[in-house]
Amino acid sequence: MKIYHGSTVIVEKPSLEILNYRTDFGKGFYTTTDIEQAKRWTKIKKGRIQEGNKDEKIKRYINIYEYTENENLNILNFEEATEQWLKFVFKNRQSDELVHQYDIVIGPVADDNLYQVLVSYENGIYDIEETIKRLKTYLLSNQISFHTLKSLECIKYIETIEVGEEDE
Repeated sequence: MKIYHGSTVIVEKPSLEILNYRTDFGKGFYTTTDIEQAKRWTKIKKGRIQEGNKDEKIKRYINIYEYTENENLNILNFEEATEQWLKFVFKNRQSDELVHQYDIVIGPVADDNLYQVLVSYENGIYDIEETIKRLKTYLLSNQISFHTLKSLECIKYIETIEVGEEDE
């Protein structure tokens, strides 16, 4: 299966060294099967880098890989936004530590478009049922996150394409 990683750098050899915690599925190397989602990630990452220096020229790249599933790995797959997915995302977003033992996690992206819904859940305005109902009104992209060195062996680098200015 072809997967994409949006970045401001070319990533021929994915690593677990320079990654952020407090993400949907915890510290890991994030990819998607949706090239448009990968483009959105490049824009977000570029924006974060440019916050302090608007004049800095930052390139955007989509790194393309072939993913071959390994059934011997511990894989968690959320088919859609569910109560279990929501609790898992919140647990990961609130911790500076990896809070699970999965090699790979697959599921919907809780992106910035969903932020207000998630904040409303966190603040007790929406209960779980209302939050899930509201989340299902969004077209959620997918993400596949790799959390162990063993899982990174399932990824084979194919190529990198630069995202042009017309995609801004």
